[in-house]
Amino acid sequence: MKSAVETLNPTRVRLTVEVPFEELKPSLDAAYKKINQQVTVPGFRKGKIPARVIDQRFGRAAVLEEAVNDALPRFYTQAVDEGKIEVLGQPDITDIKGVEDLAAAGLTFTAEVDVRPEITLPEFSEISVEVDPIEVTDEDIEKSLEQLRERFSSVKDVERAAAAGDIVVIDLEAKVDGEVPEDGTATGVSYEIGSGRLLDGIDEAVVGLSAGESKTFDTELKGGTQAGKTSEVTVTVTTVQEKELPALDDEFAQLASEFDTLEELRGDSRKRLERMKEFDQATQAQERVLDALLEKVEIEYPGKLLADEVETRKHNLEHHQLEPIGQNLEGYLAAQGKTREEFDQETEEQAKKGIKTQFVLDEIVAKEEVGVNQEELTEHLIRRAAGSGLTPDQFAQQVVQGNQVSLLVGEVARGKALALVVEAATVADTTGKVIDFDEEEETVEAVTAETAETETAKTEGTEQA
Repeated sequence: MKSAVETLNPTRVRLTVEVPFEELKPSLDAAYKKINQQVTVPGFRKGKIPARVIDQRFGRAAVLEEAVNDALPRFYTQAVDEGKIEVLGQPDITDIKGVEDLAAAGLTFTAEVDVRPEITLPEFSEISVEVDPIEVTDEDIEKSLEQLRERFSSVKDVERAAAAGDIVVIDLEAKVDGEVPEDGTATGVSYEIGSGRLLDGIDEAVVGLSAGESKTFDTELKGGTQAGKTSEVTVTVTTVQEKELPALDDEFAQLASEFDTLEELRGDSRKRLERMKEFDQATQAQERVLDALLEKVEIEYPGKLLADEVETRKHNLEHHQLEPIGQNLEGYLAAQGKTREEFDQETEEQAKKGIKTQFVLDEIVAKEEVGVNQEELTEHLIRRAAGSGLTPDQFAQQVVQGNQVSLLVGEVARGKALALVVEAATVADTTGKVIDFDEEEETVEAVTAETAETETAKTEGTEQA
């Protein structure tokens, strides 16, 4: 086999492949054998039909087509390996010649395919970012304790008008253009006034209403088949409930925790909030370091890969996020206050960032020879399983069955690559204190693995398709 590589642009090449007949003969023999097992001819045992009889009865063209279908992927892969080409996605194979008579001319074909662009990495030590400091105030602690009190709160029915902070049980009816749509009613909805979890204007409508009273107001629907449209909503209060919080004292500390006193509980809350803020700071650092890294790298985007990634993101939004909740793209855009042009531009920018993140981190993995051991892969698998709602064994089984092990290895490697950049970069908080992430290596690697996975997962799926 002979092959030649022609660079069409920085992200696309054309392969021209010539295969002589002697190298195609195994594929031709396999084609006769396959057809032999699929057909019957009177006077011959199944699988023992001579090649000349198959040609006469079914046509040599069918045999040649089967042989070519078997040979093309194999010789394309061989040409890619010989040319040391890092291909992206599936090739466009054209200009196939010689199918009519492989013995006379052999087989020639061309294949155009996207390839990874060349990437020049910056000096990681030149990257400098600023993050929020780790500060836990008395106000933070009190807010944390109030949230804990909320978890141990109880409610009781009251015979009075609803007020802010109360919980009301309500019935809703929405009309659009004077008509109640199929999904325009809801009954027995429990809602805490002031939580902001329902429609705009609902708080003002229910405050002051007693059980059995109603009020109508106009609002923009957030979900359902009429999302984004202005609706006339009638809310009827059926029950008003008052929330009762436990006293903040030693008895509460014993009820809500393993501590005997409120002061011990406060001290534990401070430590817990500090750990949370450390994690948040690490997350902020890796996000800003990644953004700074990407800003320092210029790349060409493979056209087909980018187009496929944009379509994948749109498809996932429409069919995996909106359809299950009964919302279409038009309603979603209306609720978000975006035009279709703004949505398309935003989706393309997101796709570009995902592609660029993967390319840059993969380049670091290769340059720094980043490896992944079994323990790291197992830890990542457990973390991914927890996010998917599956047990580690169930998630691992899905990964193996879907031949996705290499994708998980790639996610871990990219996380480690990003951790290397974070450790080399200068990260300081807004007070000027330089953060040394070497002391928090485990936290940084866990956070960076999650970020690398988030930015590249969809792109990786498109590339493998």
